[in-house]
Amino acid sequence: MKIMVINSGSSSIKYRLFDMSTKTVLASGIVEQIGETRSQLSHQTRTADGGMDGIVKTVAVADHRAGFELIGTAMEESGALKDAKELSGIGHRVVHGGEEFKKPTRINQKVIDTIRRLSPLAPLHNPSNLLGIEVARQSAPDVPQVAVFDTAFHQSLPERAYRYAIPQDLYEAHQVRRYGFHGTSHHYVSKQAARQLGKALSSLNLITLHLGNGASAAAIRRGESVDTSMGMTPLEGLMMGTRCGDIDPAIHFYLCREAGVGIEALESLLNKDSGLKGICGANDMREVQRLADAGDDRARLALTMYGYRIKKYIGAYYAVLGHVDAVVFTGGIGENDARVRAQACTGLDALGIELDSDRNSNQDGGVFAIHGDGSPVSILVVPTDEELEIALQTVDCVAAAGC
Repeated sequence: MKIMVINSGSSSIKYRLFDMSTKTVLASGIVEQIGETRSQLSHQTRTADGGMDGIVKTVAVADHRAGFELIGTAMEESGALKDAKELSGIGHRVVHGGEEFKKPTRINQKVIDTIRRLSPLAPLHNPSNLLGIEVARQSAPDVPQVAVFDTAFHQSLPERAYRYAIPQDLYEAHQVRRYGFHGTSHHYVSKQAARQLGKALSSLNLITLHLGNGASAAAIRRGESVDTSMGMTPLEGLMMGTRCGDIDPAIHFYLCREAGVGIEALESLLNKDSGLKGICGANDMREVQRLADAGDDRARLALTMYGYRIKKYIGAYYAVLGHVDAVVFTGGIGENDARVRAQACTGLDALGIELDSDRNSNQDGGVFAIHGDGSPVSILVVPTDEELEIALQTVDCVAAAGC
């Protein structure tokens, strides 16, 4: 069974082809700078010896339709996929499903219309996701296609967690509430953590930390998300690479009034020029640490703030859950940065979260534990695989009656 996973952006198409019988990647790649004269295709195909053979092409790609045609040609020439009829399904990443979509959903015109209606909730993402859906349906009309929503996993949040303390009519008329994001990742790593612990996910309480350029935390009780740090948008919550995370909402008014910052400029400032970048000028954690090690005080402050914010959320979600079986680190920073993990966990012994420094420093790859032998709470590093999770959910949706 072959499943294609598509992540369509405004000027790019990321894709991955899976053999679901073995859960291996047959091909993957990205078409970048769509609409420009020098667009680029980077494509990799699995070889007979299990390696990956890659090609890079620079060509003009006028639009997303041309991008899909280029991907199809690369698939055919590499032997990964001779015909779209070989596909059992296509899974599409869609950022925002609002309150309407609580699980992966088979795509039809009604679903497309609903995703379009929800675009004001994610204006930078949903329209681009729709482009990919519409072109893929035209290119492979007989292949079942499934929308997998970043927000869906968090639709289990209780009302006390997802509502904001603002007038009721704003929630009812404009859907102003917490939605949460990175749901596909939080869901995937929670299942992997349960497997590592040798227990049913339905028996566990977990705190999952997806730490990359974007970052979010989730409190998961018996397999369901009951709270998460991102809100109506991905701006709320943890300090991130370029996003501010939690700040006093009145800062917006102050900056508009006293600094003359307009609404659009303020939105850009908080999303693109804040977080690590705002404190020390760099948003790549590796560069921040290089600067800190070289004696840069602002970089040192950025690192301290970053770890402090994570620690606060661990404590808060421990209180929400009442009992925690494991803290799970994932994402590019969470999986690879021992220093950040140490900053987040050090001093939490009173909660039963006891880090083993040696284990934390030894990167074993795959899923590995970094807690001490006597730690009541497990601390795990779990590589995320959002594309595989989308493929798995696509298989389940296609197989389910009425999906």
